[in-house]
Amino acid sequence: MRDTTKSEASFKAASKVIPGGVNSPVRAFRAVGGVPRFFTHGEGAKIYDADGNSYIDYMMSWGPLILGHAHPKVVEAVHAAASRGTSFGAPTEDEITLAEMVKDRFPAAEMVRLVNSGTEAAMTAVRLARAAAGRDIIVKFDGCYHGHSDAVLVKAGSGVATGGIAGSEGVPQATADMTISLPYNDSSALEDLFAQRGGEIAGVIVEPAAANMGVIPPKAGFLESIREITSRYGAVLIFDEVITGFRIARGGACELYGIEPDLICLGKIIGGGLPIGAVCGGKDIMELLAPTGGVYQAGTLSGNPISVAAGIATLRELNEPGVYEKLRRNTEILARGLKENFDLTGVPATVNAMTGLLTVFFTGEAVTDYASALKCDMNRFARFHAAMLKEGIYLPPSGFEAWFTSTAHGQAEIEATLQIQKKGLGYRA
Repeated sequence: MRDTTKSEASFKAASKVIPGGVNSPVRAFRAVGGVPRFFTHGEGAKIYDADGNSYIDYMMSWGPLILGHAHPKVVEAVHAAASRGTSFGAPTEDEITLAEMVKDRFPAAEMVRLVNSGTEAAMTAVRLARAAAGRDIIVKFDGCYHGHSDAVLVKAGSGVATGGIAGSEGVPQATADMTISLPYNDSSALEDLFAQRGGEIAGVIVEPAAANMGVIPPKAGFLESIREITSRYGAVLIFDEVITGFRIARGGACELYGIEPDLICLGKIIGGGLPIGAVCGGKDIMELLAPTGGVYQAGTLSGNPISVAAGIATLRELNEPGVYEKLRRNTEILARGLKENFDLTGVPATVNAMTGLLTVFFTGEAVTDYASALKCDMNRFARFHAAMLKEGIYLPPSGFEAWFTSTAHGQAEIEATLQIQKKGLGYRA
């Protein structure tokens, strides 16, 4: 039995000064039960809690740590940047370097505006879409999460789905009325909506490969249909690649599916584990941003030199030969092994996976949208989470979240994970 005395004490102390004891809701473990672990450090594929327990980590700070924890090149870059100054509130040359690296991988990203988070990126993209189209309505898809700004907290995934919250208190109804949410992977619903209200719709924002209701890839033709419909009606297409950008391919879903949206939201990996985000797109739309245009967006810490340095170091490592091939292969091996173990013990489970991402859904049916994700057995996931945690496997504390693999997850970590899964399922070869 693992000692969790210090984590328990820390959670009790945190609950007195931090709402719910955590600074982001899903961390509270309410969906899976038990006490959240308080961590002290990480290395490679492992993290270590305050009680000295080690875990193979499949959360990877919710995705940005594609190289694993404390990668030497990233740590070196952060140290060097911090020694020169932690913040200037003024331009640095490294911001140009990072923007050029993004542009190199995303042809649609003619210009890049750095912000502080994925939420800020999506919020800015929505504002740009409304300004560019001269319309107000934004369309999103059920279960897709685009951060916690008011305009997109409608039928969102991620922590909103985990907590069973329809949206959020404090969001004016008038604001929510400006957002329409449709079923993910349903091209017909989008076509019907545009036929009725196309002249009112400013833009469509979508996770091109969903990862906030669990991993759900797009059906063949779905993204192509969104691109065609938005182009036909003069609406702006926004790809939210905060999770998928630089993870499922060097050029994210844009590269993988061969689609060029009007705007792209990035985050996670381009900060190498530090806070950052970016909105990118064609020059005509991007120059609507102040100071060249009338769309206001600002941030004292935008382009923070430490975050930018970590991002540059991470993207350079991802340019090394074979990185994505290894990441894809190891993700496939893990996903296939998990599925085989569930099948051997008769546990109904579906494993959806892409390069660097996977989700275990406790259902015998295919999971292709938010409605089918909601039908999964979350009580079984909670039991599974507890069994894996007990044996040193750290999973996202929600059945609606993605597992993240990194280049630090190798054969040893995958084999250990599968053996622990077998133990938890009571399977003996």
